[in-house]
Amino acid sequence: MTSQPCLHFRPMTAADFAAVIVLGNKVHGDNYLTEDNVQDYFARGQKNGRNLHWLAYADEQLVGLRLTFAPGQWPIDDYCSPSEWPVEPEQMCYFKCAAIDQDFQGLGIGKSLLQHSVVEASALGCKAGLAHIWRQSPNNSAFEYFSRCGGELIDDYPDRWYLASVEDGYYCPVCDGICHCTAAEMVLPFNKISL
Repeated sequence: MTSQPCLHFRPMTAADFAAVIVLGNKVHGDNYLTEDNVQDYFARGQKNGRNLHWLAYADEQLVGLRLTFAPGQWPIDDYCSPSEWPVEPEQMCYFKCAAIDQDFQGLGIGKSLLQHSVVEASALGCKAGLAHIWRQSPNNSAFEYFSRCGGELIDDYPDRWYLASVEDGYYCPVCDGICHCTAAEMVLPFNKISL
């Protein structure tokens, strides 16, 4: 019988960038995370002494990550519907990215990482978080997971990562290159979280 790994969770630091890039790209596709964008993303998750980015380790191996942007530190773009959100934008964090190593899925790591980020975002006055959920994840598992946590669908946006694949070199593993995947714009009201 295989024993459960010894998991521990901690905030992300700059020293974690290389490992975060490797895991993020292993799960989401080549060039999804790069040295440049991880540095930018890291800054977006820091506010008023709070760090919204969390990592999960099994012993010394990075096995999960949750990148979250602080309120006011992420763009409200054409893939967002603020008039449909249950809270004002300044009360909303942005769940940018989650990745769990395939060998460690099903252990509750994603939920624990989400919970840590929500605690930090709540301390900044957030009442909800927004995410663009990858509809083409294997068996639509990302959408199912976020829905089980309390996420509510706002809208679907085809070709959400098309420009990233054309302009930034992102290689979508589902589309075999140029990405045409759909993003589900979802809001997770903190008072409805099911963790």
